[in-house]
Amino acid sequence: MATKLFKSVILGAPASGKGTISARIVNTFNLEHISSGDKLRQNIQKKTEVGLEAQKYIKEGKLVPDDVMIKFISQELNSVRPVWLLDGFPRTVAQAKALWEIHNLDVALNLIVPFPVIIDRVKGRWVHLPSGRVYNEGFNSPKVPGKDDITGEPLIQRDDDLPEVVQKRLEQYEKLTRPVIEFYREKGILQEFAGNTSNEIWPKVLDCLTTYLPLQITKRN
Repeated sequence: MATKLFKSVILGAPASGKGTISARIVNTFNLEHISSGDKLRQNIQKKTEVGLEAQKYIKEGKLVPDDVMIKFISQELNSVRPVWLLDGFPRTVAQAKALWEIHNLDVALNLIVPFPVIIDRVKGRWVHLPSGRVYNEGFNSPKVPGKDDITGEPLIQRDDDLPEVVQKRLEQYEKLTRPVIEFYREKGILQEFAGNTSNEIWPKVLDCLTTYLPLQITKRN
């Protein structure tokens, strides 16, 4: 495999399909995938120091403070190959600026899905927590109801996918994360993709990324 530095982030409202699109990007281009949400949930399960601290805010539907997230993500990025897709971070301009100071990003991908579509979607969303694989009843259903396609392990519905919690998270997103989109637009690295489903958005993302990674990173066997 040819060695190439490639650092990217994927943005989008909660439940906009970032997990599904990220998985397809990782499988196609062999990128390291760092999902801040999944990593935090793993730390919460293990009752680590950062997990216990983050849990206090997540339970209340609040964002984990910038300083905690910046330190946490910096450590995660230092432990992987410099060929990655960062998912769920940054969520604030302060986080975006901190990341920009230590990593030169190649592209920021932004998924645009209408909020009413998102709220309806979460009612049927199931997650395989260890891997972060996401399923949606109706258009991305698991082959066996309630089971992960790869491992056969049980799927769960997350507490933060409840409609009332998602509505609150969408309001937070509008307030805090929209400025992040403008930050990357000003940097000249923003690429945006609109649609109602991941299957609709994915071909556009694929076409975009092949202009950045033309056969430089090969698909995993």
